[in-house]
Amino acid sequence: MMEGLVMAMTPVTKYTQGARFLCTEDTCPYSSGFQYIRVHVPGATESATVRNDFTCTLCGSSLKEDVKFRVLGDKQLVDVIHTRAMDALRAHLTSSFRYQSTTVFLRDELCHQMKMGGMYRIIGIPAFVHQWPKVALSVEANSIQPWIPKCPAFISDNFQSLLSVTACSPWRFSAILANIFGSHVVPPGMYNTLKLCLLLSLVQTCGDEGEPGNFLDLLTLTNDTLIVDRLLMYSLGIVARGTRHLASGDIFATVSKDEHGTGTANVQAGSALLATGGICFVGDLSSYKKDKLDLLYSVLETRTAIVFIPGKKYGEDVDQQLSFPIKCNFWAVTDNCAPSKRALKSDGAVLGSVDIGSFPSKMSNAFGLLIHCREAACDYPALALTHHTLREALNPGKPLYPASTQFTTQDYEALIALARSLQTELSPEAESLIHGYYMASRRVRTDPVHGSKLSAASVKLLMSLAEAHAKLNLRSRVLEEDAVIAVLLCENSITLKHGGSALVLSPNAVFPCDLHDHESLHRRDVNLMQLHQQILQFILTYAPEATAYITEE
Repeated sequence: MMEGLVMAMTPVTKYTQGARFLCTEDTCPYSSGFQYIRVHVPGATESATVRNDFTCTLCGSSLKEDVKFRVLGDKQLVDVIHTRAMDALRAHLTSSFRYQSTTVFLRDELCHQMKMGGMYRIIGIPAFVHQWPKVALSVEANSIQPWIPKCPAFISDNFQSLLSVTACSPWRFSAILANIFGSHVVPPGMYNTLKLCLLLSLVQTCGDEGEPGNFLDLLTLTNDTLIVDRLLMYSLGIVARGTRHLASGDIFATVSKDEHGTGTANVQAGSALLATGGICFVGDLSSYKKDKLDLLYSVLETRTAIVFIPGKKYGEDVDQQLSFPIKCNFWAVTDNCAPSKRALKSDGAVLGSVDIGSFPSKMSNAFGLLIHCREAACDYPALALTHHTLREALNPGKPLYPASTQFTTQDYEALIALARSLQTELSPEAESLIHGYYMASRRVRTDPVHGSKLSAASVKLLMSLAEAHAKLNLRSRVLEEDAVIAVLLCENSITLKHGGSALVLSPNAVFPCDLHDHESLHRRDVNLMQLHQQILQFILTYAPEATAYITEE
């Protein structure tokens, strides 16, 4: 029995289930009939069933196959690797071990039972294939079951106490979580909006069977890519399935010739497929070439990666096209201070929008949430970050803040695992607020020539954000207050892409003040309640037919 992650597979090919052989000596009684029948047994290779050096046990003459009686079956080869190899894929190397993949043979009804990037428990028979001078170990599968590794999903005593203390407000628990998150990388209170979105995206990761539409992709604009990159890398280690992709590699899949002698193609999973059910951090988009950006954009739009296999190159009569569903959240970062080709057109920029750098503007629309880290432009956060870095250099490995000791990384891992497992239901109030805001925002952002700037995907984004915020607060019901946070984050993102609207919000609307005591938390609650009323008024003005309850509110 073995458990592991599927990292490569071949298309389904044929193998010989059984064959009939006849003696080549016409006078031999075994030159006819069914005296020599060879059948495949688990763990055997193709050459054990069919080859040309068999001899007759009666007369010693050579045997030849009667091809009319050959019985064929389906065969597929899958490479499986240990799940601990994921530590290397997200650049968290904790040891000098090397992980070697094992080839698993799937036959007949087991073909197509394993999906690229999925984790499975396999029961099978080991087989040693001698290919001089090497000996390859493979496993012929008899049973395959999806396997989900056990992750500690609980809430620590400190988080439990925090949840009880903040029960008076639906916003405080998640605000404190974001405020102190990542204190190993940045001081508490810095990049709070980004850290909240990272936690929401971590919570909104799904299993291999996750439903499409619940994805939460993040694109971060910053003028300090080094610090933001470190923060995203730290966050990547919170979930079990996370990969750091390098621009030089293939993000989705590559095709090469199978090394097991089958002559067919071998499709190897890229970073996105290996991050199934987790996070794929693609790094700085400015380092990608246009063809790879176009491919990433296509997959973000369709959530499907297409792999083309030329038939002539891999011994097939016809070309094949395989499709793989992409079930992970994408994170990316870009330097908004980088020179842009659109700089000459800045006179026509819409108020509130920002220059997103040198890559195509359609990429910002493909990513669900666009976040602008503005804190680094101020002197005080830069000074705080300098102080943090110096203290970390003088005290390596030691916690720099009381919160780092009280709420550890392991506590966050367990909390995120628990939040991911929650099943939520959308309250009518939250649904009405989301749909009302979408209708109103779509109307105020409609261009007479190009139509509306908001696509239907914005509704999915709003739903996903509200659901994730409810999960992060360990609630099974999505409240109207969760929808308020979703609207604020989404409106700021749309403003960065397309400019402002009649719903005028501060860039730091979700965190209007520093959180350092009970009074600041109360002040934030008051501001959010005022913004809630502002959103309701916006809906009443531009989408009065949304719902009746808004009038009552």
